[in-house]
Amino acid sequence: MYLVQDFYQQYGKELGLDLVAGKTGVSRRIHKAEVQRPGLSLAGYVKGFASGRFLVMGKQEINYLKELDPTTRSVRLDAILMPTTPAVLLARGIAAPKEVVAFCESRKIPLFKANLTATNLLSRITFLLLEEFCPSVTLHGTLVEVFGVGVLIQGESSVGKSEAALGLIERGHRLISDDVVRVKKKEGSYLVGSGPDLTRHLMEIRGIGIINVAHLYGAVCVRPDKGLDIVVKLEEWDDQHFYDRVGLDEKFIDVLGIGVPYHVLPVKPGRDVVLLLETIALNHRLKDMGYNSAKEFNAKLLETIARRQKKRVVRETRA
Repeated sequence: MYLVQDFYQQYGKELGLDLVAGKTGVSRRIHKAEVQRPGLSLAGYVKGFASGRFLVMGKQEINYLKELDPTTRSVRLDAILMPTTPAVLLARGIAAPKEVVAFCESRKIPLFKANLTATNLLSRITFLLLEEFCPSVTLHGTLVEVFGVGVLIQGESSVGKSEAALGLIERGHRLISDDVVRVKKKEGSYLVGSGPDLTRHLMEIRGIGIINVAHLYGAVCVRPDKGLDIVVKLEEWDDQHFYDRVGLDEKFIDVLGIGVPYHVLPVKPGRDVVLLLETIALNHRLKDMGYNSAKEFNAKLLETIARRQKKRVVRETRA
């Protein structure tokens, strides 16, 4: 549940918001990631006016209201300031007309003043609300950026996820979040992972405890978020399990309806897990550029087999 109060606390300073009326209504719930200006609704045409949205009024709307007679002004405001309106925002720091203040107070609708223009206010609030309302999921693992690729390292407890991430950081790669990763689906097409504010830049290493990566390795080794490009699951080596040795069959894992490339990386003494993770990231970048080593090898193999079969047929024909 996302409330007007939450929005005000998070972005009030950034947007320069000042609460001037309807303070008792800040606990209202925001149901839609949508913002609108009243437009023709102020002229009495309310057929297409949608309730439940943030309402932004600029200089034009306020000047138009001032030109109306008091009775008409009240009728028009009554039509747009609905009980379901989350909040009203006045752009350019415009002083609120007394009728607007009265309606907001009586209906417990928070009324804010902002220094931004109405157009900028619309775009900024829309962007911020879309960020808050986009689908999200919390995953267990360690998210790191390796050669510009967002790699989520997963696996059973004590398999070595944090240690592998620490090895990557020591080689100059960057940590996004350890243990808890919040993944958001942006614009319905891509995923972005980040970590909780409480554990930002922190890692838990068994036998050592909590360490601050930014303090130990520098600010260049951390970042607040990163696109989720691949998922790598670390698991203990099992001699009875068949592990893919060519890589033709690409696996994907579903995260919020998006297929993410998925790799299972067996771990045992003597395997350089950090080097293998770097190799997976580099290979993923090559695939994005249209170069697939496994498919190229398979194509060459098929060509070689076809060529040898052709030679054999020719020899048998001559014989």
